[in-house]
Amino acid sequence: MAHRTVKRSSYENMVDRLNRFPQGAPPSETLYKILRILVTEREAGLIALLPIKPFTAGDAARQWKMPLSEARKVLDELASRALLMDIVRNGSASYTLPPPMAGFFEFSMMRLREDVDQKVLGQLYYQYMNVEEEFIRSLFVEGETQLGRTYVNEPALSEENALLVLDYERATAVIRTATHIGVGICYCRHKMEHMGRNCAAPMDICMTFNASAESLTRSGYARA
Repeated sequence: MAHRTVKRSSYENMVDRLNRFPQGAPPSETLYKILRILVTEREAGLIALLPIKPFTAGDAARQWKMPLSEARKVLDELASRALLMDIVRNGSASYTLPPPMAGFFEFSMMRLREDVDQKVLGQLYYQYMNVEEEFIRSLFVEGETQLGRTYVNEPALSEENALLVLDYERATAVIRTATHIGVGICYCRHKMEHMGRNCAAPMDICMTFNASAESLTRSGYARA
């Protein structure tokens, strides 16, 4: 007797791909609702096939079994919506799929958009991160490598103690040495605005640096 197989959706395959990252995205109905807003079913299926490491349009074309010109068009469309990072060197582009956070979850709310319902999206992010909590718990609590970095409050240091602080621990050094800098809307405050729980703090404060800033400023999700 033959066994029936249940065909998995493209969104389920995309979630599997996201969970190949050290930082994944626990499956839930809320997550699938988020992805349905951000990508079409066809796009989800294609994203599910992308490599972990940076790749070229040629790599994607071979993986997707489609002409190079068509693959490049799909990649550039995804990059234009900050779902992929595109890095251009010597006229050639390479691409990488960012993790959900810090990644395309945040990027989707870093500018005002008309192509998606950001009110619904913000409410879904709140449900997925603030209510269901599994994603945030795995992000900030579990594992040995933490997402955040601590920087020294430089003005609080005496001149003597300042000599003991390496550039790696200085926010001023990160800014000074950045190849690109971008500023966008604060994802956290934008999300809470759609929940009716926003604070009075400024919104235009979310900074990105280097390759991420290069891609986000090119696609208009951050200002140079």
